[in-house]
Parts: sequence; structure tokens; C-alpha cells
Amino acid sequence: MDHIPRLSEVLYVGLCRTLGTPTEVAIRRDVRDMVELIQKPLDTELRRMWSGSYREGFRLESSDRDIMYWSQYHKMISEISQTNIYDASKHTIILMEDTGVPPGFVRLQILTPPRDNLSTLACVSFSDKYYLSNLLWREKWLQVYKNIKAFQNVDGHGPCTTGFFAEIEFDYALCLTSTHWPKTALFWIERSLKYIWPPAYVLEEIQRNRFHCVPIGSNIPSSYNEIEWRLSFSRAEQKLVYTMNHTQFLCYGLLKLFLKEVINYRTEEPLLCSYHIKTTLFWVIQLGSIQWHPNNLLHCVWKCLKYLIHCVYHGTFSNFFIPENNMFTNKVVGDARNCLFEQLNKYYQLGVSCLLLSPSLSSILEKALRIPSYVIPFVNGHLQSAEEIDMRVACEVLPNSFEANEFNTYYLYLKSIESFLQFSFSPYQTLTQQICIAQTLVYMAFHMANNSSCCTHRDLYALDRSLCNMLKLAGKIGTVSDSLFLALYYYRMGRYNKARHLNNIIRKRISQPFIIYFWLIDRRIYEIVCNMSLSSRMKIAWAGNLQFGLRVPVIQELMLEQQVSEQNGGVILTLSPFLLIEMLSILTNYRLGNKSQCLQSLIDLKTLLLYDDGRYVPLSQRDISWEILGICQHVVGDLYGALQSYQESLKQKPMHKIQKASEARIRHIESQLVQNTGLNE
Repeated sequence: MDHIPRLSEVLYVGLCRTLGTPTEVAIRRDVRDMVELIQKPLDTELRRMWSGSYREGFRLESSDRDIMYWSQYHKMISEISQTNIYDASKHTIILMEDTGVPPGFVRLQILTPPRDNLSTLACVSFSDKYYLSNLLWREKWLQVYKNIKAFQNVDGHGPCTTGFFAEIEFDYALCLTSTHWPKTALFWIERSLKYIWPPAYVLEEIQRNRFHCVPIGSNIPSSYNEIEWRLSFSRAEQKLVYTMNHTQFLCYGLLKLFLKEVINYRTEEPLLCSYHIKTTLFWVIQLGSIQWHPNNLLHCVWKCLKYLIHCVYHGTFSNFFIPENNMFTNKVVGDARNCLFEQLNKYYQLGVSCLLLSPSLSSILEKALRIPSYVIPFVNGHLQSAEEIDMRVACEVLPNSFEANEFNTYYLYLKSIESFLQFSFSPYQTLTQQICIAQTLVYMAFHMANNSSCCTHRDLYALDRSLCNMLKLAGKIGTVSDSLFLALYYYRMGRYNKARHLNNIIRKRISQPFIIYFWLIDRRIYEIVCNMSLSSRMKIAWAGNLQFGLRVPVIQELMLEQQVSEQNGGVILTLSPFLLIEMLSILTNYRLGNKSQCLQSLIDLKTLLLYDDGRYVPLSQRDISWEILGICQHVVGDLYGALQSYQESLKQKPMHKIQKASEARIRHIESQLVQNTGLNE
């Protein structure tokens, strides 16, 4: 295919809009890295690591949410001489055997008595030695998730347990890890030094980090398949993707789109997967002499496609870290391989027009192919306006939840962030720390309020003053909407005038035209705050949803919903600040006897739910939102209105799993209506 610089630049800029600009990708990675860093000290027994395309910086619908777990009690070694490094009385020591197994796989021999239940249950005997069975290991891990109500549609998928958590699909893998680099992968280090990719500092970091063994055997049938474990270099792969320049990243994303929308479209059991695309990029970057620039993007894509077709033609696809591991073995073979080759070759023969088969790529390229002079405005570095950056930062930072099972965990969060003070972080990472601190202060305050054992007025006063200070601080360092927690606390404590006054102040602040609420923004007016720092903009111009931890009741009126949601596997109650402002207005004015203002707020809340298109109250919150309207109507005595609202809540998508609460409230209202009818008769 002829190289067309103009077309490459059009594709590059279009993909920046689809997959993300360099700034957007940096934001995604920085925020995700910081969340993991904050949570790291909490993982004392079971450590975790995000992997997959979501961690790499993609935000496609199909982006994987992969999480790898491993126990701190397992110590995996590559040589028997390393046994003395660990304390056998505290750890289960496991030896990787790489002889007599296919390349890229090992057997895991248990050298010391297992010190955890899972290893004991997954232990099997082979040739008078004890090994970990990948089959039993997966079965036990799968059962763990099937017993957790918060997870839906749980099933096994390769080495992972797949399930839906809050309607988002996750892959969870319980694996084993080691810092002792496997002997079969040592040549990769030599090869990388020879080809000068990845850079030396990245290579050193990869060597210092861990690799993993995941519970899945090879495709080569043998009597040892059950005790084979696959070597996984997910952490190293993440570092390699981070090392890519943006042209390489977009090439990777383009091929992922083409794979999903064209190659594997309507294919029940596809032969190629996203991991093949990633491996292709790694090989082409390391071995090739391509100029990875925006005006050369199409040439880069074609080089990768040629490499993939070459591998399919020969039936050999070498693993990047262990080339002897042919990932096509017993999978891409025979007639299936021939059909796949013909399919890929057909696309290659079409030239650049084959990209038009992908709806995502067609929307970028079609006009450029039709009009020879067509270009998309190209800005060096793809600098974006402050409001565009802020919207994307808000969408990455604000949804993170730092709710914990135990109160002491909140101290660990604060201690973790305190340890970062001596280091320098990006503005997005600093913002993530601020949101974590604000959430932690809120959860701590309400947890202390719910578990107070104060007996004297003096102790109660001291506690109240501390809680108010914590909530005020959360409001100062968090978003505009975080101050609503203090208003809720005032309402909870019966200080209705204070609650109403603060609620009115927040209403005025959140009604400013420069406020960002996820994708809701007036771009022209936002220029007012553009010259402020990112942190300052967040504190005066951002509004986020309020997250009610299910284990920490906030106000009496929502306690039933929190309890029912937790019992039925709910995750957290997420409420729009615009909804909460109206709710507080209704409740405080009712308690203060301001009937006209209370009724007006009821009308405003109902109007909001009836006519809003999701900008102020996201559609995913409609079940809890109608429930709150019903609660408010119930409180003020509008039983028929409350009944309709509860029934409307049941019609919504059950995101918060509060159906039983709605049904209980409906039964209560119906009994009240029956009593009222009897009294009238």
C-alpha cells in the first residue's frame, strides 16, 4: 500500500478523539496508578494488581477490567538453592519446574506444608511429589466469587473467574508471583539489550518487578496438564505499553478495533484475541525499523498487519518473552488456520479501504478518502482546553470509591497518603489523593457518629465538634458537592436551620454556569476559572455524585435502602448532588414547618425526575432517585404520591438492588391507606 501522509494524519487525529489524546491517556494511567498506590498498604495478605487494556489507558466498551490477586504467604522460587531465603514456618515455598513442560509453562511443586486452605485443597500427588492443580485452584476461586452477592453471572474463563460487579464485567485471577525471574525468560533480557527496546531504565524496572503464574495448562494434551501453570508477564507488558509513544499506542488501539469490529465480528470462537495484537506490536516495535510518527501511522498499521498475516501463514506466533512458546499450537491449525489466513489476506489485498469495514475507523477515514484535500485540524501535542481536560479528569477521579470494611482502614488510607508527601506527583495524582482524603474523612465521621459510646454532654459536644470539623475539611478539599455531607449531618442531628442554610449556599454554588458535572458544562463560561490551578478548579467548579457507603448509615430516612442494598449484593448508593439538594430542601423545610417551600421543592424534585434526560440525575440512579422522591412524599404525608413514586422506582433498572425496600415501603403505605379508609368510614 502506498504511504499517504495526509491520510495518516487524519487517522491519527481521529483516533485521538476515539481512543484518547496523549493528555487523556496520561490522566487515565496516573489516576489508576495512584489509586493502586493508595490501596497497596491495605493489601496485607492478598495483594492485587490491575492489568489489561483498561489499566493500559484504553476506555473502550470492551476494555478489560482485569485484576490479578496473589497471596503474601506463597513464595515461589526458580531454583532449589533459593529455599533458604524464606522462612518455611511462615510461608508455603513452591518450586517452579520448567523441564518436561511446554515452553512458557511450569509445574509448581510444593516443598513445604501448605499454610493456607486453598493450597491444601488444590494440592495433588504426582510421581511421589506434591503439586498445585490448576483445575482445583480455579474451582475453589470460582466458588469464592459465587458466594459473594455483589457479583452476578459468575463463571470461569480460562485462568480467570469472570463476573459482573455493578454491571461492569471483571476478570479476576488468583495467581502466584515471584521476583526470581524464570530461567526460560532470561534470553528476553539479552534480546532487549541488543535491540535497545525497551529502554534500559524500563528493563531494569521490569526485572525488579514480579511476574506471575496463572492457573491454566497448555494446549498440548498430556497427563500433566492439570499441574501445568502458564507464565504471565502482565506487569512487564503494562510497562511496555506505557513505554510506547502515542503513535504506537494508537496503532495498538486501531488494531484492537479492527479485530473486534471486522476480524472477529459475529465469530463465536475467534482464533485471534487482543493479546495477539499486543504481542504483534511488541515484536514490530522491537525488531522493526519503522518511524513511529503521526504521518506514518498507516505504514505502521500495515507493518503490523503483515506480521500477523505472516504468523498465521506459517502457523507460528511466538510469545514475546518466551519465543519458544508458539501461542498458535493446537489452536490456529488446519482448516481453521487456512480460513483465517484467507480472511486476513483478503483485507490486506483491499489496501487501506479495508479499514472502512470497521464502523469506528470508517467514521474517521471515509471523508478523507472521498475528498483529497480533506484534513482534520492538527494541533501540536493535541493541547486541549481546560474544560475538556477537567471533564476527563473528573470522569477518572470522582467515581473511585474508598469505602472500607473496617474503621482502621481509613487510618491506613490517611497514613498511606501522608507517606507520599515527600514525593512529587502529577496534578491528576495529587487530585486523586485529595478525593481519597475527602471520602475518608466523610466515612470516618459518619462511622464515629454511628458507633459513639459517649455518655456525658461534654464528651458528646467534643465528638460533635470533631465530626463537624472533619466534614468541613472534607468540603474544603473536595468538590463543591462534598459539602452536602455536612448539611446531611446537621439534618441528622436536628439542626434543621443550619442544614437548610448550608443547603441553600451549596445550591447557589452548584448553580454557577461554570460548574462541571461529568459531561455537563458550559464551555464558554468555564473560562472564568481556567487560570486557576487544577486543584482550585476542582474545589470551586466541580460537582460529583455523593457515595453513601452501605455499612455507614448517613440519615435515618435512607437507612432501610442502605441495609437492603447491602443484603442483596449492592455496592454503594450513588446519588446526584442536584437530587440531594432538593431532598434536603424538602426535609428541612418540612421539619421547620415551611409548608409552601417544602411543597415547591417536592414539585421541583418530581419535575427534575420527569423531564431530565440524564444530565442532572444519571439514568443509572433512577431507581434510588424515585425512591427518594417517594420517601420525601411519605414524610410530608402525600401517601398516594409516595405510592406512585415507589412503584416507579420498581420499574427502573435495579442498579442499587433496593427493590425489597421499595416493596416494604409500598406495603407500609397500603396498610396506612387501609387504616385511613377504615377511620373515615
